Amino acid sequence: MTPPLDIHLIAIGGTGMAPLACLLREQGHLVRGSDGPLYPPMSTLLEQAGIVARVGYEPAHLDPAPDLVIVGNAIRHDNPQATTARELELEIMSMPQALTRFFLRDRQPLVVAGTHGKTTTTSMAAWVYKACDRDPGFLIGGVPQNLDRSFAIGSGRRFIIEGDEYNAAYFDRGPKFLHYQPQTAILTSVEYDHADLYAEPEDLLAAYSRLVAILPADGLLVAHGDSPDVRAVAALARCPVVYYGFEKSNDIRPLAFGHEGGGTYCRLPDAEVGEVELRLRTTGRHNLLNAMAVWVVARRDGIGAAVLAEAFSRFDGVRRRQEELGTAAGITVVDDFAHHPTAVGETLPALRERYPGRRLVVAFEPRSLTAGREMFFDAYVNAFASADAVFFAPLFHADRLSEGERLDLERLAGSLAECGVDAAAHSSVPELRQAVLAALDPGDVLVTMSSGSFEGIPHEILAELRRR
Repeated sequence: MTPPLDIHLIAIGGTGMAPLACLLREQGHLVRGSDGPLYPPMSTLLEQAGIVARVGYEPAHLDPAPDLVIVGNAIRHDNPQATTARELELEIMSMPQALTRFFLRDRQPLVVAGTHGKTTTTSMAAWVYKACDRDPGFLIGGVPQNLDRSFAIGSGRRFIIEGDEYNAAYFDRGPKFLHYQPQTAILTSVEYDHADLYAEPEDLLAAYSRLVAILPADGLLVAHGDSPDVRAVAALARCPVVYYGFEKSNDIRPLAFGHEGGGTYCRLPDAEVGEVELRLRTTGRHNLLNAMAVWVVARRDGIGAAVLAEAFSRFDGVRRRQEELGTAAGITVVDDFAHHPTAVGETLPALRERYPGRRLVVAFEPRSLTAGREMFFDAYVNAFASADAVFFAPLFHADRLSEGERLDLERLAGSLAECGVDAAAHSSVPELRQAVLAALDPGDVLVTMSSGSFEGIPHEILAELRRR
């Protein structure tokens, strides 16, 4: 057992930092921290754990001097507290370094990595292991619908962690997942993202290759075999590799699959029971893929097919992943995290299956530095072609992109119009909000898509519809 420490977290309100703070508190440490103004759900999480988060980065917040300072990856080298911590020669760690030191030793980490599907797949794994009485530890960068919270120490041998490819801290520029000492890894996808960190697609490919290379020879890699890039990365593994997907070349693929009763199902081959039916409350082929990956790991860990299938049937998904916020004035509002063209292209057909025969209206904010790049123009045309109407918010990081790099939203709207999609680009989020409200009719489904808060418009629009 680690002796209790006085630990200060800089940027304690981050989606990974706040759960880490709560885990440390449960382990018996004195935990404190600072950030900018905090909002739910992270502020609520910290309050419930009895953790004081001070507003601002004044050096005085480090008085008395803590035993350890954990620095979030949003913090720059010249942050006042970071500077003071160095001057005082305090021990400093990144979030993934701390997670490994305090929680992953003597466990068997299951790391879920990939451009898409990490949060849902990690949540799925945490839920089914918990439902099947394996009491896993876990830390998830989202809010699972089934679980009381997004973190747990657990007493089981597995610790399930979302393997983020983003950098760990200003002094630890490599991807977070390299710290997690995976015994088993799931690799869902390999596509170009995070252009602010990875100048070329090959750079991101190399990062995933490093993850695969650190898997032990007696470990396991479960990889999405429909992707040539995933296969190229997986070929570097020293451990056994199980490929999953829909194509015949995979080790596990559905014997049949489809959409039914607001969810999806598939029949999977199983070496022990011959064949099993897997039913999910979530929609879309991508969620079947996520389930297949978790199924492989869980069965290898000895969880019985019947109890496992029953646990999957009760998984309700993750907030902001096709999350239905409510229906008012005959209009259903769905909020989704999708910000990459591949994620958009998977989500919209899934919503078509979920809401058959209804007009699908999309409000999209290119929030990330990658999402606003012209290189994805053709991919966006294909991704949004399955919508009936699309409203584009301005590029969130337009000032950080050169004119040639910026996605031309006016041209994108024009190309979609040629495909029969009613599309328009707007100069501000408030302008988009008003245009969406004016365009919605009873029977419509509105899906808001952004990797950020989208200035609260999903909830604002629903509130306005309720006032009608």
